[in-house]
Amino acid sequence: AFVVPFAFLGMTWAQLRLSDAIEPLVPALQSNWLTYHVVTCFLGYAAFAVACGVSVMYLIKVGKEEKNASGSPAGGIVGLFPNAKVLDDINYKAIMIGFPLLSLGIITGAAWANYAWGTYWSWDPKETWALITWLVYAGYLHMRIARGWRGRRAAWFAILGFGVVIFTFFGVTYLLPGLHAYAAG
Repeated sequence: AFVVPFAFLGMTWAQLRLSDAIEPLVPALQSNWLTYHVVTCFLGYAAFAVACGVSVMYLIKVGKEEKNASGSPAGGIVGLFPNAKVLDDINYKAIMIGFPLLSLGIITGAAWANYAWGTYWSWDPKETWALITWLVYAGYLHMRIARGWRGRRAAWFAILGFGVVIFTFFGVTYLLPGLHAYAAG
C-alpha cells in the first residue's frame, strides 16, 4: 500500500508521455549496455522505493505506538503493520539490495557512455546526481553499520534518499540540460 502509489504514478506518467509516432532510436541508444544500465538502475530504484514505503510505515507505526502509551497494540490499519523492528529490518535489507544494483547501474552506465560518447564519465548532471544518490545511500549504510543508526534516523534517511532518487530521475531530466537530454523529449 505504501509502494504501489510510486509505481502507479510512474506508470501513469509513462502512459501520458507515450507518443503514437514511432521514430528510430538515436545511435547513442542502440547499445546492449543501455539495457543493462537501465535495468540495474531501475531495480535499484525499486528497492529504494520499497525502503521509502517501509520507512513511512515505520514512522506511522512508531508514532501511533507513542500516542498509545497504554501499551495496548495499535488498532485499525496500523495494527496490521509488522512490528517496528521488522519494518526497520526490511528498510535495511531493501537498501542492501538497491545499493549494489545502483552501483552496477553506474558501472554499466559508464561502459555505455564510453561506447556512445567515447568517455566513461563526463560530469553530466544525470551522472553527477546518480553519484550523489550513490553517496547518500553509501552514507546510510555507513551510518547503519558503523554508527548503529536504526529506527527513526534510518527511516528518515531512507525517505531523504528516495527524494534524491526522485530528483535524479525526474528533476535532472527536466531541469538540467546534459547528455541525457533525449530522455526529456
